[in-house]
Amino acid sequence: MLRVATTKKLVQTSKPGQVIMPTMGKTFHLRLDGFDLGQILDGLRCRQESWTNTAIYLRDEYFPNESFLCEECSDADEAQKIADHYQRIINAIERQVDEQGGW
Repeated sequence: MLRVATTKKLVQTSKPGQVIMPTMGKTFHLRLDGFDLGQILDGLRCRQESWTNTAIYLRDEYFPNESFLCEECSDADEAQKIADHYQRIINAIERQVDEQGGW
């Protein structure tokens, strides 16, 4: 089953850009077709890659690829934290898929 945290809050920072950080709240059990779940994972992977590339750019001033668009955030650390959060979501979904017998 897919579990989703529902409560969110803004991180307190004096820098521009806010990161929405989940706090554990109600857990949802969703039933999704495998194709739909694959589409969700694809979207999450795109977002994770975009934030990882933003962290690379802000830290190293290197364009990861020609189609790169920098996400709006305060610094490389914030971008990396957001990328890591997306990766945790992806890992949780993939783990649950595996626990249910895989694709």
